[in-house]
Amino acid sequence: MQFIRFSDLCANGQAKGKRVFIRADLNVPQDDEGNITEDTRIRASLPCIRMALEAGAAVMVTSHLGRPTEGDFKPEDSLSPVAARLGELLGREVPLVSNWLDGVEVQPGELVLLENCRLNVGEKKNKPELAEQLGKLCDIFVHDAFGTAHRAEGTTYGIAQYAPVASAGPLLAAEMDAIGTALANPKRPLIAIVAGSKVSTKLTILQSLADKVDGLIVGGGIANTFMLAEGLHIGKSLAEGDLVDEAKKVIAKMKERGAEVPIPVDVVTAKTFAADAAAVIKDAGDVAEDDMILDIGPKTAQLLADKLKAAGTIVWNGPVGVFEFDQFAHGTETIARAIADSDAFSIAGGGDTLAAIAKYGIDQDVSYISTGGGAFLEVLEGKTLPAFEILGKRAAA
Repeated sequence: MQFIRFSDLCANGQAKGKRVFIRADLNVPQDDEGNITEDTRIRASLPCIRMALEAGAAVMVTSHLGRPTEGDFKPEDSLSPVAARLGELLGREVPLVSNWLDGVEVQPGELVLLENCRLNVGEKKNKPELAEQLGKLCDIFVHDAFGTAHRAEGTTYGIAQYAPVASAGPLLAAEMDAIGTALANPKRPLIAIVAGSKVSTKLTILQSLADKVDGLIVGGGIANTFMLAEGLHIGKSLAEGDLVDEAKKVIAKMKERGAEVPIPVDVVTAKTFAADAAAVIKDAGDVAEDDMILDIGPKTAQLLADKLKAAGTIVWNGPVGVFEFDQFAHGTETIARAIADSDAFSIAGGGDTLAAIAKYGIDQDVSYISTGGGAFLEVLEGKTLPAFEILGKRAAA
């Protein structure tokens, strides 16, 4: 996809002396006292900010935080703790500016943090008058918040319409490159892993991928519904019986293309959903009426691992079992380690997926870990994200 890279603007000297407006994702978790409990997103924003400062730009950064009411400031909505943490990481004071829509005083080489952008009236609905006002604040707009790329808001879309130049920051550019590699021009075979509790939440993703992938691995409650579609009994396992026909359509669409949806040949069951529940391995055809399927079995895990090790591209969204309980984690661990051992280009996204990657310490072995949950899922659905759309339009203009 064609888009302007902020890194290129900096390298070419085009950012020097310019007003640069960076939309970052600094929406960090806080405790009841307002202390930041995890600062990954702040640290992820540093390369773009440093790039702008080193290029000699006058730098403005903003982000949303929480779910504030537009036009109604409350202390808990303030980016003040973020400004303090950003200052610590950068080794410099980071002034926090309120009421910034009418203009910001910032000189080349300086950095300011603009208060929570979702406090501005019209931000969420991308009101045209706000978008125009935002566009006048800068010479270069930089979108570097992939977690918001699926939202057409004032500071994620509107400003990109009106700013003299609209570009992708290093974080967003990396996401765009990785998604393009995985889905637009994949090395074959392309294998997708889509797991989760419900087919209904990922039905459009499954339908979209069925047109693209060579293998579609399903896990969790989704796999249980696909097992029902293949005529297997699943006891009292989580599933959506009303979506069995949809699962059958996905299987049929894949078969028509010579692709497959591997159905588990063995499973790990329990009588209760509990951390101390006894795990029993059974063939897929031997599940009892009072059994709950909580993981794929070792035979299935190995079959899937072999497919992943032979893949050219892997897209991973969701653990294949209740990996939080160790006795039901073998399937997810086997999948994770197979991805780590594969020579394939691998891209992974989604909160539970990232938790599994962290649990098994394979973060250095996954080609790209996506930072945006909702945005990543929308890309898998085949949607064009608003941020990608407007940056593409501006690059082509």
